[in-house]
Amino acid sequence: MLKTFQIEQNEFLKEIGNIARFTGKFFRTVIKPKQEYKEFLNQCFWIGFKTFTLVGITAFIMGLVLTIQSRPTLVEFGAESMLPAMVSVSLIREIAPVITALICAGKIGSGIGAELGSMRVTEQIDAMEVSGTNPFKYLVVTRVMAATLMVPVLSSLANAISLYGGYLGVNIRGSVSWNLYWFQVFDALSFGDLIPAIVKTFFFGFAIGIIGCYMGYYSKKGTEGVGRSATTAVIVASLLVFIIDLIAVQVTDLLGLT
Repeated sequence: MLKTFQIEQNEFLKEIGNIARFTGKFFRTVIKPKQEYKEFLNQCFWIGFKTFTLVGITAFIMGLVLTIQSRPTLVEFGAESMLPAMVSVSLIREIAPVITALICAGKIGSGIGAELGSMRVTEQIDAMEVSGTNPFKYLVVTRVMAATLMVPVLSSLANAISLYGGYLGVNIRGSVSWNLYWFQVFDALSFGDLIPAIVKTFFFGFAIGIIGCYMGYYSKKGTEGVGRSATTAVIVASLLVFIIDLIAVQVTDLLGLT
């Protein structure tokens, strides 16, 4: 059993090293000409626009449910008027960015892993290398950059939609005017709430993109490997989202932005 554990530990450390080398290769390649702008914009469309509906519906329900569930506790303490402020801070700081990143890890991470995995096992990537095209530049760099850019955009839209869901939730059993609700929301928020929440979503997007590309780019064992790459990409990317969020919270606390 100890020997098995040591083997698994060695494989784990080896995998971390491979991901680190893959990330280093990305940074070395991204600054080299020529840039694949057309493919980058195409990936922005598929990663951003095609994910927006799922993110929007989830964000709306999230804001609505959080408001409805929080009301009884605040009513018990006679603080029902603080509901918009509490919901807005909770959504903007943590819930909306993290849930959006997890949705993207599931949809984008698995999609990239499966797509590149299929291209690897069908030797399309090898064919690109033979034809003189840089497959890493064309396939990996564009997808990682698109994910890094689009996840913050989706998170910002999720913030707005979830706050609107919160407005409807407040008015299900109460009566708060549109102007009063948004006044209380923006009065409770500060740049210390908004800026760290936006900044960490860039790291979420980068982690999702790099893990999805790594798992797919080095996929093996035929169709079975494609499925394993997609599944592993989702698991690892989701785990990294929580780790990055933990680090971001600690840094924000050290900087006194909480």
